[in-house]
Amino acid sequence: MTLTISDYFHYFPVTPELYRWGLGVTGSGHTRIAAGSSYPRDLHPEDHNLNWEHGRVLDALQIVLISSGSGWLETRATGERQVEAGMMFMLLPQTWHRYRPDPKTGWTESWIEVQGPVVDELLRAETFPPATILRVGAIGSGMEEALESIHRRILQAPTGFQPELSAAVLQVLALYSRISQNLKRPSQLQRAVIEAERYLGEYHSEPVNVEALAVKLGVSYSQFRRAFRARTGFAPWKYVIHLRLTRARRMLTSSDAKLDDIAARLGFSSGFHLSNAFKQAYGESPDKWRRALMNGRQSV
Repeated sequence: MTLTISDYFHYFPVTPELYRWGLGVTGSGHTRIAAGSSYPRDLHPEDHNLNWEHGRVLDALQIVLISSGSGWLETRATGERQVEAGMMFMLLPQTWHRYRPDPKTGWTESWIEVQGPVVDELLRAETFPPATILRVGAIGSGMEEALESIHRRILQAPTGFQPELSAAVLQVLALYSRISQNLKRPSQLQRAVIEAERYLGEYHSEPVNVEALAVKLGVSYSQFRRAFRARTGFAPWKYVIHLRLTRARRMLTSSDAKLDDIAARLGFSSGFHLSNAFKQAYGESPDKWRRALMNGRQSV
């Protein structure tokens, strides 16, 4: 699919609504750069203007899709890399970078700039490692359509914060996180981690031996543990506990079930065991948390 929208770019101020909704668009654009043309074609604001000789540092996060043509991207973490049609890259805040199309081919770029607490938290969690910001396989992933929907909405109403765009931006970030970092097939370890994540999501309330699971999936536990943590943010057993406690919170809010009953349903050995895990995770006992919730102090 090829984007059919007109070339444009817009920048937007950071508003209180952006922080209330968690994230929002602070800039966007779509530009076709013909072969032999100067780059960038248009003069952007001084704090966003890009010069290949000096590079650039941004305060916000940008996602750039190259749908046709080719060129280069360079950051401190990636070095200089060739960019081809179907690739996309993320420009991290406070990170030096530069990029440009090949004069022989030009390129078509589609981009958005996003900011907000959700973005900040994703970056703190190292969801987007600097060395892997260049991704392949964007075309066909739904990314081009997701970006086009953002562009069309902005072109229809180019001023003011739009809450609908927050959901659209989250979709773009989710799609980006799933797009391959290279052209190689997933390794056995990567496949094992994906399969384990699915398995634990379905069977976390049952007795689980994560070391035996790694062996069953054909990988060493030490490698599996590191790779699983890199993907999910949790060690495998901590991930099981996280899923159980998430369900425990829901059950505490939606029923009068006793702690021993909830523990038995979620795979804890006793209500005491559940209470200790809950307190370690959330800083207070399940009973105290439930009472506070009923009194309107705490959110689910």
